[in-house]
Amino acid sequence: MSNDTDDDAEGVSQETKAGRCQCGAVSYSVNGPLRPVVNCHCHRCRRITGHFMAATSALVTDVEVTDSGALSWYEAAEGVFYGFCSTCGSSLFWKVGNRPERLSICAGTLDPPTGLDTTVSIWMAEVSDYHLPQSGLAEHEYGR
Repeated sequence: MSNDTDDDAEGVSQETKAGRCQCGAVSYSVNGPLRPVVNCHCHRCRRITGHFMAATSALVTDVEVTDSGALSWYEAAEGVFYGFCSTCGSSLFWKVGNRPERLSICAGTLDPPTGLDTTVSIWMAEVSDYHLPQSGLAEHEYGR
């Protein structure tokens, strides 16, 4: 994902949100605003998630992670890290080294209701051939 997908956009809620991986070995809570969801179609996010990355973002200081040692980080490129559960394989987080204050959170791991909206699709230049554009979403050929 492009570094600028973690802009400090207005969050949708100040209430605490929670989420977890499929098996429950890694859970987290967010006590602060969440950025609207951004869909990233870059080749790296597609391979990590199996489709495209749909991620929100929060300040690292607002996120509390509880895990049984199952949270693992994969450095896909220099300074680009994906966090996943090493027990069940769930993709959970994404972060970049040059934005250490922000943590992207895979939106599908949040417990509903999330109160979030998807606002934009990025890296459409790398979108897979099976994907149909979503009406009403802003699209950018690369990052925004």
